[in-house]
Amino acid sequence: MAVGCNSLPPGTLVVGNIPTAKQADGILYTPTAKVPGDSCEHALCSILRRNLRILLIKLDINCLQIMEHLPVEVIGNILAHLSAARDVMVSSAVCRKWREACRKHLHSLSFNSDDFPRDMTTRQLEIIITQTIFQTMGLQCLSIHIDNTHEFSAAPVIAWLMYTRETLRCLYYNIQTNPNVNILEKCGRQKLEVLDLDHNTITGVEPSYQRFTCLKSLYLRHVSISALDLSLLVAACPKIESLALDVLEIVTSDSQSTMELTSHTLKSIFVKTVGVDKIILDADNLEVLHLNALNLDLFELSGKGTLKHLKIDDVSVTHLDIGESTDHLEVVDVSNFMIVWPKFYNMISRACNLRMLRFWGVAFDDDDEIVDLETVAVAFPLLRHLSLSYELRDGLLQGLSPLENVSVLELGWTVISEHFGPWVFGMIERCPNLKKLVIHGVLSEAKTREERKMLATFTSFIVCLMRKYVHVDVQFEYE
Repeated sequence: MAVGCNSLPPGTLVVGNIPTAKQADGILYTPTAKVPGDSCEHALCSILRRNLRILLIKLDINCLQIMEHLPVEVIGNILAHLSAARDVMVSSAVCRKWREACRKHLHSLSFNSDDFPRDMTTRQLEIIITQTIFQTMGLQCLSIHIDNTHEFSAAPVIAWLMYTRETLRCLYYNIQTNPNVNILEKCGRQKLEVLDLDHNTITGVEPSYQRFTCLKSLYLRHVSISALDLSLLVAACPKIESLALDVLEIVTSDSQSTMELTSHTLKSIFVKTVGVDKIILDADNLEVLHLNALNLDLFELSGKGTLKHLKIDDVSVTHLDIGESTDHLEVVDVSNFMIVWPKFYNMISRACNLRMLRFWGVAFDDDDEIVDLETVAVAFPLLRHLSLSYELRDGLLQGLSPLENVSVLELGWTVISEHFGPWVFGMIERCPNLKKLVIHGVLSEAKTREERKMLATFTSFIVCLMRKYVHVDVQFEYE
C-alpha cells in the first residue's frame, strides 16, 4: 500500500514538487524485523534524511504502522536531525504522531530560500514560514536565510521573533526587511546564547534595555553599525566568549575611526574587513585572535597573557601591539603580511610552549632580513609543525641547532628558484624527527625555459631526497 498525494491528511502543507510514482521507483523501505528503539530511531532518521518526499509516495503499511506506534519523544529525536523546514513539513504528513511531534518536540528549525521553488513569491514564503513557526512549541534554534531577491515585510518577521523569543537559544538571521527590524529590541533580555546577524543594520544600542545576559556567541556579517554601538553591544553581553566581525560597515563622522571593545569573558575574536583605522581591544581572557583582510594604523591588545592562537592573514598594520599576551602562545600563523623580523620575534619570543609556527607568503621590511632558524630552534623547543614560504636567497640556513621536535614540515615557493632544492634539503637535516614533508608550489601555465629547467632539477633533487629519507612521508600540493 502506498501513500500518495491524494491521501495526505487535510491541511497538510507540502513544499516543492513531489516526485511521481515512476520517479520514485526503486526507493522503498520495507521493515524486515522489529528492532530496539534506538536502532529504529537511527534507521528511520537516516531514511528520512535521504528520501523524505519519496518516502511519502512509496511508504508501505508496515512502516506506517511502526511510525504510528513510535513514542512521540522518539519521533522528536528523529526530527532533531531534520531541522530544514522543508523536510520537517514533509515528515509531518506521515501520520498523526509525526504532526504532534512537530508541534511539541521540534526544537530546531531552518529556513533557506534555496530549498524552495524559485518561482515562489515573497508573500508565499512569508506565509509558509509563519504557518510552520506557529505550529511549533518551545523552539530553541531558529535559522532563516533568505536571499536578497526577497524583501520581507517587517510585521511577520517581528511576529516570528515575538512568538519564539522566550524559548529561543540560537538565532541565525539573514533577512532583508522593509522597514528594518531591530533584532536587539525584540530579542534582548531573553535567553539567547548564539546570535548570528547577516545583512542587517544596528542603530541606537541601549545596553541597559537591550541586554543579553546569556549570550556566548555573537556573529555580525555584512552589518552596518557605529563604533560606539558595537562597543555598547559587546558590553551588553556579560558572558560573551566568541565574537566574529565579518565585513562591517562602521558608521562614523570622524576622519580617523577607532573601534574600542572591552570584554573580560571573551575567548575568541575574528575580525575581517572592518572599516576602521584603529582597533583597541581589552580582553583579559582572550585565547584566539584572528585578523583578516584589514588595513589599520593601529591594532592594540591588552590582556593577561592568555592568548594561545594568533592568526594574521592579508593584514596591513602600521603598529601591531599584543602586549604581554604572548607567554602562552601555541600557534602563530602569519600569511600575506609584511614582517619586521626582529620586532615580530621580540613580540612572540616568550612563547616557550609554541607548537606551530607558520610564515606563508610573507615579505620582509628589510631586504636583508630572513626568518632566523637558529633563533627559532632555541626559542621554541616544543615546536612540532613548521611552515615556511617566502622569497628565497642565499644564507637562509644559519646556525646548527636542530629543530628536535618538528615532525611536520611544510615548505613552499611562489616563484621557484635555484635555492629551493638546497633549502629543502637543509631544512630536513635540521629536523631529525621529521615524519611528514609537504611541498607547496605554484606552476604557471606559460613557463620559460629557465623555469622548466629549474623544475626538472628540483624534481630530480626530490627523488634523491626521498630515497635518502625513506621514513619521511613526502606530499606535493601544486597550484
